[in-house]
Amino acid sequence: MTGSTTTPALDPGRAAAPAAGRPRLAALDGLRFLAAMAVLAYHYVAVNHSAWGARTEDSFPNLQPVAAFGSFGVQLFFVISGFVILMSAWGRDVRSFTASRVGRLFPAYWLSVAAVVLLLVVVAPGHKDVGIPETAANLTMVQRAFGVQDVESVYWTLWAELRFYVLVGVLLALGMTRNRLVAFAAVWPVVAAVAVQSGSTLGATVLVGTDAPLFAGGMVLFLLTQERRSPVLWLVLALNVALAGVMSGRSQSLRIATSTDVTIGPQTYWIAILACFALVAAVALTRLDRLSWRWLTVVGALTYPLYLLHSSWGQWMIGKTSPYLPAGATFALVTVVMLAVAYLVHRFVERPFGPRLRRAVARDLELAGRALGRGRREVRAAQAPEPEGASSR
Repeated sequence: MTGSTTTPALDPGRAAAPAAGRPRLAALDGLRFLAAMAVLAYHYVAVNHSAWGARTEDSFPNLQPVAAFGSFGVQLFFVISGFVILMSAWGRDVRSFTASRVGRLFPAYWLSVAAVVLLLVVVAPGHKDVGIPETAANLTMVQRAFGVQDVESVYWTLWAELRFYVLVGVLLALGMTRNRLVAFAAVWPVVAAVAVQSGSTLGATVLVGTDAPLFAGGMVLFLLTQERRSPVLWLVLALNVALAGVMSGRSQSLRIATSTDVTIGPQTYWIAILACFALVAAVALTRLDRLSWRWLTVVGALTYPLYLLHSSWGQWMIGKTSPYLPAGATFALVTVVMLAVAYLVHRFVERPFGPRLRRAVARDLELAGRALGRGRREVRAAQAPEPEGASSR
């Protein structure tokens, strides 16, 4: 993901214009890495699993309650995504935006699906039934739309991200202006909350349910980089923070209670949600946006493959290593191995294949658009009335 502090000022009613030469927000890259490491710690030493040879609560009685908060790394990811996706979509058309997302997401994702299926079918069979239909559906990244289970538990966040991208694509198709973005960021999460509370499964699914205010709040934070004194934007941000605390904070606390022995009350998860927004605001709206440490960009590049691959393979490695090493040494070793694997995936999968896939998708979408345009012109020509005085033979 890239960042910028030099996007042109926003015209309230005019469509966005492309902004070139955007420098990376290195601190935002570092924040993404922090979120990924928090989720990794949550899955390794907070979630109850048998990889340690005993309940996680017994293996890490003092660390589990702290690591449980790593689950909120997902909420932090969503706020960052709202910020970064709006920034990357600004000034683009639907075809360009779609191609950029496909090229960014799918190469590492396809590899992760293959790696997880290899683990579940060949290396450690019996933990989860995975067949050809489930694998094929998972390769699309929209398996949940067809009622197919994720082969890897962390994929549920990608389903939320994809639905958010679709909504951004709709905004691009309609024409992305400052006023439309503000209205969207204010109305969308409220309507999503109504859908969730009314029990409308379809509405909650389309509108990204309880996570809508996290994405919307991230979008508002991007707009605030250009209009820091706008009272309307600050009010819309406050609305989204409040809705995120009520909806996403509560739902995440239920996930934590289900998968760990830790119970998080409303006051605590509200603080966690506030912290997610505060961290993104700090790196985007303060002098931290001037940081240019290269190592932050390097670790930020590892975030996505680390997130995709750390869970099932990491727990398998813990199970194989923990009988021979102290728990702390096992955790450190598995984490280092996962970071090394993430680097290899970034270096040899994302970097060479991501741009190729993006260009291929952009080319095919452009060709499809041209063909559709020709078809429409031919239909209009066929339906046009004959010139007056013309005779048919």
